[in-house]
Amino acid sequence: MADNSETNAPRFSVEVYQNEYLPEGGREVNAIVTVTSAGGGTSGGAHLVGTSASAASPPGRRTDAAVVVMVDCSGSMDYPPTKMRNARDATAAAVDTLRDGTAFAVVSGTHMAAEVYPGGGRLAAADATTRARAKEALRGLSAGGGTAIGTWLRLADRLLGGADVPIRHGILLTDGRNEHERPEDLRAVLDACAGRFTCDARGVGTDWEVGEVTGIASALLGTADIVADPSGLAADFTRMMENAMGKEVAAVALRLWTPVGAEVVFVKQVAPAVEDLTGRRREAGVRFGDYPTGSWGDESRDYHVCVRVPEAGVGREMLAARASLIIPDPAGGAPRPLAQGLVRAVWTDDLAASTAISPQVAHYTGQAELAQVIRQGLDARKFGDLDNATAKLGRAVQLAAASGNEDTAKLLAKVVDVVDAATGTVRLKARVAEADEMTLETRSTRTVRVKK
Repeated sequence: MADNSETNAPRFSVEVYQNEYLPEGGREVNAIVTVTSAGGGTSGGAHLVGTSASAASPPGRRTDAAVVVMVDCSGSMDYPPTKMRNARDATAAAVDTLRDGTAFAVVSGTHMAAEVYPGGGRLAAADATTRARAKEALRGLSAGGGTAIGTWLRLADRLLGGADVPIRHGILLTDGRNEHERPEDLRAVLDACAGRFTCDARGVGTDWEVGEVTGIASALLGTADIVADPSGLAADFTRMMENAMGKEVAAVALRLWTPVGAEVVFVKQVAPAVEDLTGRRREAGVRFGDYPTGSWGDESRDYHVCVRVPEAGVGREMLAARASLIIPDPAGGAPRPLAQGLVRAVWTDDLAASTAISPQVAHYTGQAELAQVIRQGLDARKFGDLDNATAKLGRAVQLAAASGNEDTAKLLAKVVDVVDAATGTVRLKARVAEADEMTLETRSTRTVRVKK
């Protein structure tokens, strides 16, 4: 089911992949729900490359987006001095990528947050004049002070909250640890901002904390990555802004209905990256629960849904869950439906049918395990538990090879010497560059789609 009432909006579709057959008494149903949005007239912003933002905006097109760029200006950004210059250049590149009419602001972050442009607690509308003024203001950025990321996010939230647009997005850059703020304070800010705007987070260099940066992106449904060499910031900021400019629909939720006696065990996004959404469920009525998915452009994502159903005898069948894409009504009215798919359960005494595993479910179960064992292996290595680190990272190599996750396999090869990928036989490298280890940890949740 799709709602195409808005001619310029993407059309959503839902496909469900599962083995619906259960043995007598079987209760656990697993399915991969593939959600695709297409036809919104975007390509993730790729059409902006090599053109001015004004040329990239079709005449008469209404821009329903607001973006705040948060730049770390703490004292460590001056070591080396080129880091601050690279950050200024990257922010200027992001400003140049803004589509005409997009509301935007730039914030500098230290142990407090300050408005760089336009100031006055407001946003500017992107055009040739405001872009030039913003880039001029960036020249005044200098390094000094501490790091309290929660203050940056609070200011971004206030600025974005004043924009009457559906797409609200942040881009955050840091080069250090959040040392001037308690972890619980940052957590409270993230909880307050969740659902209000999305945010991509980047760590530059190697002196920042992976868990902090990935935690920000996870809480705010954005992406996280490392830019080990500051000279790569401009290209990365451009890609992030291009992606933000490609978003067309905000606040989309995956709504699950389950029948009496059934319960949702977990809901995880499994492509393009692993993200557990189970704890983010919001009750939406009797037997309905909503899971946030953030903003969408032209793209496809996969979700692993596991439902526990009541026991039943051979020959019985039931609807285990209905998965719908919806846009909730902030006023509490009926949501806007976008598409839906059905998850079924059929009980059989055919052993071959009931024990077969859906290729999609098997693939993404492996991808989720891959992300988990990478984190466990790196943690064990940090604590000197070399045997456990070898075993976990060996299993990661095995899973990456089996699933065709070549990018992750290449990152693992910088941390371990691979003796036999098929069996997961590896040796820990005696010396590993800090940037390589941090890159593997930061990108551990990235997945590949199931092979056709």
